[in-house]
Amino acid sequence: MLCVPLVLWLSITGTIYLWKPQIEALIDRPYAGIATGPLAPPSRIAEAAVSAVPGGRFAKYQLPAAPGDAVQVVVGDTRVYVNPSSLEVLKTVGEEDRLMRLIFRLHGELMIGDPGSWIVETIACWAIVMILTGLYLWWPRKGAGLAGVLWPRLHLGSRAFWRDIHAVTGIWVSMLALFLILTGLPWANAWGGYFKEVRAVTGLADGPQDWTTGTHEGHHGMATGPAQVNLAELDRVVPAAASAHLAGPVLIAPPKTADALWTAKSDAGNRPERADLGIDGGTGQILTRKDFAERHWVDRAVGYGIAAHEGQLFGLANQLLSMVATMGLSLLAISGAILWWRRRPVGLLGAPIPLSRPTMRAPLIALIAGLGGLFPLFGASLIAVLLLEWALFRRLPPVARWLGLRQRIAA
Repeated sequence: MLCVPLVLWLSITGTIYLWKPQIEALIDRPYAGIATGPLAPPSRIAEAAVSAVPGGRFAKYQLPAAPGDAVQVVVGDTRVYVNPSSLEVLKTVGEEDRLMRLIFRLHGELMIGDPGSWIVETIACWAIVMILTGLYLWWPRKGAGLAGVLWPRLHLGSRAFWRDIHAVTGIWVSMLALFLILTGLPWANAWGGYFKEVRAVTGLADGPQDWTTGTHEGHHGMATGPAQVNLAELDRVVPAAASAHLAGPVLIAPPKTADALWTAKSDAGNRPERADLGIDGGTGQILTRKDFAERHWVDRAVGYGIAAHEGQLFGLANQLLSMVATMGLSLLAISGAILWWRRRPVGLLGAPIPLSRPTMRAPLIALIAGLGGLFPLFGASLIAVLLLEWALFRRLPPVARWLGLRQRIAA
């Protein structure tokens, strides 16, 4: 029951985030095709943006989708929209105040930073366990037939209706839901950091990873730029980056040190289309290029998973399929809550009294231990719950009775 509200929250915010390209295109529509004269050089566009943010430093220059569109320049933590012909500043918005960034933070960290990420990760890990145990409980046995498993038995009344809705939905969407949850874990604070350390120890890391883990790493590296930037070099770097025809949006960042290169990075939602360029600011020559196919196989596997998680791997079909999974998770949460409410002991919070006491066989214990090792926050929270039950809840009769632990006390 602790998982149900957050599963619904993650499903709703995740569904909204699936449509990020369409939503952002709608938001930016007023700034498309606005140029009415010759286009100013990129350096002057960047200067106009920097002057609009007092004390700000140039951080990123985003190539417009079309030549007449407003140019978006990131100055410090502010995104500035500039008319490329008149140099008029059309809009300024904080990077973290943009709608889809807000949805991202609501989805991944509940708007409270790292503690929120830990909460979301814990619930996600428990959701994995509930899906796996749900599949075990509902799997057809003893030739019971497929009714109530692959399709609901609508003629058996409301009690069987919710039972079948829960079971049938679980059978149909469980694999999709597991995929969505698992591909979201690389972003999580604890599991993502855990995964990063394992990669480093095992030698599976090859350069910086293409995704963030926790708020302490920042978001897409868009905090502040270097103190001194020769914006005149943009007049050579921007045409060079545009000539490479990278998948948009393309973000151009200044050198981090005096002898380093400018970088042009594709930030495409479909990560397999991404590529990074290193460009000499003095000559405009592209000196380095790294495509997605050149990344370590672990990075490629995670990249494919994240692209699918965000609904961007294979276009509209990916968005619709992922939406089926998020809606299915919502229906599982709602129907599970209804089933619990109807079957719980009257006046108690505890779980329904089982018809038979399950036995903790060695394979099941090994599976739980394995999941606890694979998902550390699941393991830690499981141990915490068991310790609380043993040390406190079972020893307080009113609490034990309210939680449905009376039989365990008697035993």
